[in-house]
Amino acid sequence: MYRDDLKRFQRFKEQDIPIRFGKFSAKENEQLQKNVEDFLSLTGIETADKLLHTDRYPEEKSVITDLKRKHQFRCHIGEGIPRPWKLVYYRAKKMFDINNYKGRYSKKDTQKLKKYQSIHGNDWKKIGEMVSRSSLSVALKFSQINNNINHGPWSKAETRRLIKAVEEVILKKLSPKEVEDIDSRLQEDPQNLSILRKQLYKGISWVEVEAKVETRNWMQCKSKWPEILTKRMTNGKVVYRGTNALRAKINLIERLYQTNVQEANEINWEHLAGAIGDVPPSYVQSKFYKLKATCVPFWQKKTFPEIIDYLYETSRPLLEQRLQRKLKKEGTTVQEPEVPKQSFRFKDIFFCESDSEEEDKEESS
Repeated sequence: MYRDDLKRFQRFKEQDIPIRFGKFSAKENEQLQKNVEDFLSLTGIETADKLLHTDRYPEEKSVITDLKRKHQFRCHIGEGIPRPWKLVYYRAKKMFDINNYKGRYSKKDTQKLKKYQSIHGNDWKKIGEMVSRSSLSVALKFSQINNNINHGPWSKAETRRLIKAVEEVILKKLSPKEVEDIDSRLQEDPQNLSILRKQLYKGISWVEVEAKVETRNWMQCKSKWPEILTKRMTNGKVVYRGTNALRAKINLIERLYQTNVQEANEINWEHLAGAIGDVPPSYVQSKFYKLKATCVPFWQKKTFPEIIDYLYETSRPLLEQRLQRKLKKEGTTVQEPEVPKQSFRFKDIFFCESDSEEEDKEESS
């Protein structure tokens, strides 16, 4: 937690408002826009671009920086939004970036992008400044036009490179103290070196992973990793098939109903993982998406509470009936999902010698 968040978070705690992460809601975007406009009025800074992208205005930078410091910009930007101020700041930079919505790339723009990438690699921030686009925009565009990017099933070599790349990026992100702790534990017992659960999927730089994998873009890498991670966190056990899948769907619907939230971005998927088993939060999100898409008619036109109510009142009883029929027919009992572990042995996650056939399916010709 950042020092500037302390007072805000204390107020949110008193109001019993949980701290949020993930996608911003429409209400939060409106509050953020108001915060920016209020700060501009308070300080006299002319535009949101000058406030949030001060480096673009070197002649005014010192004056703007002094105004931001004097009027406590970090506190103002997060007012009324239960998130760390830095996440709010990044969202504001994206919302008010005049380079973010410049339309389609022309052939000339694309040629420039290829040229600068060949010179500067994946330094998207620098390239974005050179072509007057946001770093996200140029990264996404290059992923689309890169001729070296493969599509379809992952090969064994690609899977190995992905696992190794994620391992290296996670280790690089650790603090000096954490690295020192790992070194000491390696000397004591290298076979039992452990890594915290959240470190396996939070804060990973997928642009760095893409550069190491070479043949896949960062979106493909980010999508493939949870699939591999789920199998390794569960030791290859089937957690979402047959009776297990039916039980997991029922559990997930009941847990979502109990949360009683108004928008999907308010859901703590980390806490909901236990409804399915020892799986990463992205796995739970993907299963929920499939559940609402297959069970809720016209779900795109419904609010989040309407979707959850439909699943609870209409879909859940049908799933329970199917589960009971299946258990009676097979003469088995349902297994409760495993409680998520808070840490894993490093060697149980990052190995490449005996990957499963599904992970290592050869790329089709």
